Parts: sequence; C-alpha cells; structure tokens
Amino acid sequence: VHLASIVTPGKNSKREFEYSVDVLGTENLLRACLAAAVRKIVVSSSGAAYGYHADNPAWISEDAPVRGNQEFAYSWHKRLVEDMLADYRVRQPQLAQVVFRIGTILGESVRNQITDLFDQPRLIAIRGAASPFVFIWDRDVVGCMLEAVYSDKSGIYNVAGDGALGVREIAARLGKRCVVLPAWLLRAALAVLKPLGLTQYGPEQVDFLRYRPVLANRRLKEQFGYVPRKTSAEVFEFYLAARKRRGES
Repeated sequence: VHLASIVTPGKNSKREFEYSVDVLGTENLLRACLAAAVRKIVVSSSGAAYGYHADNPAWISEDAPVRGNQEFAYSWHKRLVEDMLADYRVRQPQLAQVVFRIGTILGESVRNQITDLFDQPRLIAIRGAASPFVFIWDRDVVGCMLEAVYSDKSGIYNVAGDGALGVREIAARLGKRCVVLPAWLLRAALAVLKPLGLTQYGPEQVDFLRYRPVLANRRLKEQFGYVPRKTSAEVFEFYLAARKRRGES
C-alpha cells in the first residue's frame, strides 16, 4: 500500500524535494515491487490528478484524462505518478494495481490546507463558480484500502462520498460569511501577499477554488463494491461536530 505523498508542504519545502518524494519515491517503490515479485500494489492518488480546468465536466469519472496542472505541484506530481502507473500497467501487467483518486479527506482530527480554509474568519468564493467540494470520511478511505488489500480487485476508482458542497453551503454550515470576489482580484491579491509571507496560498489557488474536479463515485460503488458510509454533507457535519467538541469556531 503506497500512501507516501506531500500534501501540505512545509514553509521551507522545495519543489525538488516534493518531486523526489511523490514521483521518484513512487518509481523506486514500483521497481522494488517488481524485484520482490509483488503481485499487487494499492496506490493513493488524488482527484487533483485530473487537474483544475475550466472544461472539467460537472462530475468527473475515471475515464477522464489526468491533466494535473504544472503550476500546482501536488496536482502535477499526481499526474506524473499516474502516467508512470499507466506505463507499468502496459509493460508490467503482472503487477496488478488499485489506484484510488481520493477526494478531500475529513475526519475527527484531520488538519490540512483545506481545513485551514475553513478556519479563516470568512470564506472566499470566486464569482461565477460554484466551487464544489466532495468529501470522504477518513474511515471510508481505510475501508477502501482494506477491501483492495484483501480482495483480488484491481482498477482505478474515484473515492468520494455521494454529493458535493459548494463554498457558500460550507460557509453557512460554519456560520461564517462568504465573500465573493472576481478571479482577477483574488489572483492579484495572492500574488502580492504570498511573497510577503502574509498567506500560505499563492495565485495558483484561484483555479484550485473555481475549477475543482468533482468526483463521481459510481464506479467505486458498482464495480469495486464499496459504498461510502457517509455522504459529502454527512462527512462535513461529522468534521464540524468534532471542531465544536474541541472548542474551535
């Protein structure tokens, strides 16, 4: 089971290091699997592999091409890893693969760049964009991994709960104001603030917010045979309840 990846880089992290972990690390692991005659590898990829594009379909399926954006390191590295996996499926078919393209993971104690957005005093929405999020319960991710390990199944599957929540819906559930800004204004502001160390988000985050791939989970349920126990809305409510228990606003 290959889980290693840099999702939230540290302040002093370099892209070369992130590439060495995400891409070269995967290459090393695949070679080791072949050397040890491993029969199957389970890889945690991401919906980010599809990329953040204006022409993404409303609901994106596993048949869509992986077009991770070069300006967004995590997305780009997931694309490179998926290209590598596709090559291995052709050249090394004896190594079966289960590839999970996972949505935004939430749980009782999950903290990442996405939850940092929810911690802000107000949420930002892009004018003209619904900016939907699909969430998956961390225990459902574990359930998918276990099913992959203890079965003979292979293939590529989106991992997300049913449904999606837009930024405005999320803001309402958090009891926070949602500020709607034009894309050009937010991009310009982040281009100034990021170099000054006043925000962790760069101008590339604008497309991350407005062109998010919304993962369809039909194949996960009907072909892989795993039905997530919580919908996207239920996962968020579970996460929100945990925040309140910790006394977080």
